[in-house]
Amino acid sequence: MAKDIYHNQVKSALESEGWTITADPYYLKMQAIEYEVDLGAEKIIAASKDNHKIAIEIKSFLVQSPTYEMHKAIGQFQTYAFALRKQEPERILYLAVPIRIYEDFFVLPFIKELISFYNIKLIVFDPDNKKIVKWIN
Repeated sequence: MAKDIYHNQVKSALESEGWTITADPYYLKMQAIEYEVDLGAEKIIAASKDNHKIAIEIKSFLVQSPTYEMHKAIGQFQTYAFALRKQEPERILYLAVPIRIYEDFFVLPFIKELISFYNIKLIVFDPDNKKIVKWIN
């Protein structure tokens, strides 16, 4: 599967925040069906000795219709979330989106409601600076 154009930027941003990339890509297999989520990562929080595991699906939203891209992203996210819940339920799935699409599109009331309705967790990143701007749970 082809990597998203921002794959390396998100990977670098996560590593700079102390995440260890454990899978690139993160494979999900449900019977005869195989999926590739863009990244798997873990972070050990020393203070509580918790081990946080995440999977990240990266979307660039570079096409002319962000609505069309959102439809595809929601379908893919929900399928991955379902498979992940069966394979590794402690791992949390995030959708990573660039800051420009977040500020232009994801702040629209209807899109915010969709994100909430489908319980999509977001990582907003700045591809130019390879930084995570915000985590939205």
